[in-house]
Amino acid sequence: MTSSPVPETSPWPGTKPYLETSLPPEPVPLPEPNPSPETSPSPESEPLPETSPSPESHPALAISPSPAINPSPAIRRSPEIIGILGGMGPAATADFYAKLVSTTPGASDQDHLRTVIWSDPTIPDRTEALLGDGPDPTPWLLDGSRVLREAGATVIAIPCNTAHAFVPRIADHVGLPIVHMIDEVARHLGALSPRIHTAGLLATTGTVRAHLYQEWLDRVGIRLVLPGTDSQDREVMAGIRAVKAGDRDGPATALLARAARRLTARGAQAVIAGCTEIPLGLPADAVEVPLVDPALVLARALVRRAGAKLTPGEAA
Repeated sequence: MTSSPVPETSPWPGTKPYLETSLPPEPVPLPEPNPSPETSPSPESEPLPETSPSPESHPALAISPSPAINPSPAIRRSPEIIGILGGMGPAATADFYAKLVSTTPGASDQDHLRTVIWSDPTIPDRTEALLGDGPDPTPWLLDGSRVLREAGATVIAIPCNTAHAFVPRIADHVGLPIVHMIDEVARHLGALSPRIHTAGLLATTGTVRAHLYQEWLDRVGIRLVLPGTDSQDREVMAGIRAVKAGDRDGPATALLARAARRLTARGAQAVIAGCTEIPLGLPADAVEVPLVDPALVLARALVRRAGAKLTPGEAA
């Protein structure tokens, strides 16, 4: 079957580039922590000893560190602390962390990567902002990035596809590198063998209208096919909303699988699950071509950045 040509412009008329939305003059400030007042023992309390107890008086303190609990080589070679800017939505954030853990090699707790998670479900809806129907989430993203930085993160990961439309606004202000999930997906698809020439995209309407995947896949020479407007509204967005509401089976799976079949019928050799809720409702075996999970691709990129080898079978 001959695939349909991809329109050069969005199938949704009357849209504006995402960077044209107005930027609030000031990010919403986070409350500064109140300094802890110095405390002194009450008259009834016993005074604390001026010196630390000796090992002889406390045998537990005399135990020397065992080589078995020293940091593993994986920890010693990775100074990275992963900062996860999440809450968009909470289930997708939890799923992303689980994928980061499962992708990281290790036989013990100490082999895994240090991670800070900021999950803020109050971040305004990203698609509504891009469509002009809701507030700009940029201040919340900036504040969350600041929380992660102050908590010690050395790199930021954002397990939300649509939020990447706002990355250009925050990238120069967070003070930390951001591993760009959509860039990583484009690199992943471009490196697959046999070569992928056409990919289908299941994503929020905001992600589609922001041309995020169109821009990055074009750089690696991959053609993108998108759902029609009716499929986008009645199948893709309906399926995403169902997953956010807690439905990970039944109707959500049927809707998303139907939308994926429409893309493969138009020549898609792979389908991108371009919203982090979609893999929660669409199992890979429900799609007849490879289903690319951007959250998993991002997790693998972070493991590689940290200097650890992927677990067996994760390199593909």
